[in-house]
Amino acid sequence: MKVYTTEKIRNIALIGHGGSGKTQLVESMAFLSGITKRVGKPEDGNTISDFESQEKKRVMSIRTSMIPIEWEDAKINVLDTPGSIDFIGEAEEALSAADAAIIVVSGKNGVESGTKRAWELCEKYHLPRMFYVSQMDIDDASYREVVEALQELYGKKIAPFHLPIRAEGKFTGYVNVIQQRAKAWKDDGTVEPCDVPDYSKEYLDQYREALMESIAETSEEFMDRYFGGESFSDDEIRQTLRVNIKEGGVVPVLMGSSTLSRGVFTLLVDIVKYFPSPLDRECTGINATTNEVFEAGYDFSKPKSAYVFKTLVDPFVGKYSLIKVNSGVIKTDDTLYNHHKSVEERIGKLYVLCGSKAVEVPELHAGDIGALSKLSKTATTDSLSTKANPILYIRAGIPVPYTYLRYQVPKKEDVDKCAGALSKMMQEDLTLKTVNDAENHQTLIYGVSEQHIDIIKDQLLEKYKVDITLSKPKVAYKETILGKSDVEYKYKKQSGGHGQYGHVKMTFEPLGDNEKAYEFTESVVGGAVPKNYFPAVEKGIAESVLAGPLAAYPVVGVKANLYDGSYHAVDSSEQAFKKATSMCFKKGVMEAKPILLEPIALLTVTVPDSKTGDVMGDLNKRRARVNGMNAIGGEKSEVVAEIPYAELYGYGTTLRSLTGGEGDFSYEFCRYQQAPSDVQEAEVERRAEKVKAGEEDS
Repeated sequence: MKVYTTEKIRNIALIGHGGSGKTQLVESMAFLSGITKRVGKPEDGNTISDFESQEKKRVMSIRTSMIPIEWEDAKINVLDTPGSIDFIGEAEEALSAADAAIIVVSGKNGVESGTKRAWELCEKYHLPRMFYVSQMDIDDASYREVVEALQELYGKKIAPFHLPIRAEGKFTGYVNVIQQRAKAWKDDGTVEPCDVPDYSKEYLDQYREALMESIAETSEEFMDRYFGGESFSDDEIRQTLRVNIKEGGVVPVLMGSSTLSRGVFTLLVDIVKYFPSPLDRECTGINATTNEVFEAGYDFSKPKSAYVFKTLVDPFVGKYSLIKVNSGVIKTDDTLYNHHKSVEERIGKLYVLCGSKAVEVPELHAGDIGALSKLSKTATTDSLSTKANPILYIRAGIPVPYTYLRYQVPKKEDVDKCAGALSKMMQEDLTLKTVNDAENHQTLIYGVSEQHIDIIKDQLLEKYKVDITLSKPKVAYKETILGKSDVEYKYKKQSGGHGQYGHVKMTFEPLGDNEKAYEFTESVVGGAVPKNYFPAVEKGIAESVLAGPLAAYPVVGVKANLYDGSYHAVDSSEQAFKKATSMCFKKGVMEAKPILLEPIALLTVTVPDSKTGDVMGDLNKRRARVNGMNAIGGEKSEVVAEIPYAELYGYGTTLRSLTGGEGDFSYEFCRYQQAPSDVQEAEVERRAEKVKAGEEDS
């Protein structure tokens, strides 16, 4: 692949709802540009974009892949992103490197939740965009319905460029709204002029009017001319479109059939014609030495700098760091400085990835996207530059994972292997993390959803030959007391020779501070218990609070006072007093009105206004207490509630179902509060059964 200069580069992300046809569109682009000799299909498992076995098995994109398309002396770096919300982190990474986006909408399914989410992501990253209505060869596909839905959502900036022509139920041609001319496809894939069908004339006038309104909205001069009854020339229309598409003021709607490669040629032409090169985009960083703003501007003449927007780790090939060059020209064997890690990295060879294949290139100009292999310290969202000019770029905001499951490694010999494999996978996927919850004897794996975690499990087995089991996580309950008790325990054991003797009398009462596990005091008089055994008594308490007598959960907020006891000059020992204290603690807690404390989360749910009733009803079923609801615009509201952690299990799946995939949630720890009696009884019974079965840590 030849080297392209900045003005010849287009960096676009394909985004949209899962199953809308993004990967199929890439296949058609690759075929028309000569990369492939045939158009593959995701369902056949032979696409260049979805090359991982899990993608083929599930017939869905799991990772963002890059396909560079050479077209009209330009290079279009296509970033094909997963449509499923499970892999939203992949889309975020791609959009942080893109200069524009194509939102793919299924002509059959119409505007879906993923379509709206894609628009919101474009707004977040300030990206120019266009819509591509796919699957127009399907009988019940409706371009008109999609356009009307988009106009209802986003107003007059939606500008339909085409109208479909159908003959005998087949997608045979299109009407160019700008030119007001029709073209039909021939068997060899080329087009020939044809008459505008009578059934299209009404919609042609309507779409032409919508396009003219979009143009008129761009300036006062055009608005005056439009309302004065003047028409715009084709050159004026195109020039205005070029400027306003780049600024986001006009959003074109194109259409086609990716399986038949119809409409894709026009799409590629319009990408080069209307979408910005990196030179048209702003790019600034901060000089880490001077703290001054560095205007990178994708200028090839400035010091080298790049942003790592994604990492790929293959157990056989190794690690690739995908970069976007923000300034300068990066060449083979350059040395770049990572200020985040205070390390210089020798980059060795430069690559351009085309699906699963790495194509070596001698250099990458500012604005281009490529890959560096085997950088030892550099991670996703890091910046690279020269040591003389250390530049830092804003890190992309990767979504926080809130869904978690407990995982266990059945084979002990695989524990270390599993840790290493998960570490590599977390380099690739920033929405994946693991937590060692030592207090509750469990290891947790966090992801965007349960399906996301399930796919991680399958990839672990497939790529790294490590099997894990997933299960419902334990809730981090705690125990405390509401009352006061006065108890004693005498530990006495005689087995020949020195025996064991320890005798303590203690009171237990609420400490009033559940942030502390316990507070130990002593008020022994007359040497009933010698001072040298006090540390052993406290140690007995310290060990006992780790697993309380009610349900074997950690104990908090207990004040323990040793006020009396007795000892034996020969048989007493630290071990005996520790044992006596432990038994005394269990007895004392159980006589002091023990209760279970459950963790409470502060939950924030973003939900479409039309679904707030359903969401509120579900929250009530989950013992949540709604604190308030606020309108946040875009026909969405934010519901804030306090909810027990025990009720958060499976919430993401339920929320998606209730909102058609449009709801989002986040939460943070709020506090501990007393669990209801029925919850306490059920948990105590469950734990008792586990202890009886010898599974108290399960």
